[in-house]
Formats: sequence, C-alpha cells, structure tokens
Amino acid sequence: MKAIWNDQVIAESDDTVVVEGNHYFPADSINKEFFKESDTHSVCPWKGQANYYTVEVAGQENADAAWYYPEASELAKNIEGYVAFWKGVKVEN
Repeated sequence: MKAIWNDQVIAESDDTVVVEGNHYFPADSINKEFFKESDTHSVCPWKGQANYYTVEVAGQENADAAWYYPEASELAKNIEGYVAFWKGVKVEN
C-alpha cells in the first residue's frame, strides 16, 4: 500500500493493518522528512488518544493529515504507533 499526497509517496508498506476502513502503516514505513508533529489530539473511545502529524510536501502543508496512537488501549495494541491518513491523502495499492 502507498499513501500519496501532492504527488509524493509519503508512506509505503506491504504490512498495513486495516481498522474501521483505514490502512494503518507501520511507523518505519513513513517518509519522516514529510511529517511534522502537531499539537492536535483526539480520543477514540476504544483505541485511546491519537496524536497527529502535519504532512508537508513541496512547501505545501496538510495540517493534521495523519494520526497515530502512541499508547493504544489494550483493544488496539495491534496498531500502536502505526500511522493512518485522511484529508485528501490517497491510500492505494
């Protein structure tokens, strides 16, 4: 699977985990040069607190376009640290 934004592959992995229709990419499969930590957080009732990244490619920013659970709940340990996308980031084979 590939995550693409602004015509740039920002993550690629053969080992994504699908939860609620979202592909979660292993942390080591993202191209870290395109990711900046965000101060945004949200809480999922069963997965725990999510942290966000802003994606930046070719001088354009996509605020909070990626999220991950640094300390997932027991029910979501299989995606702890994995990164998922939204806000126009295409995920495809």
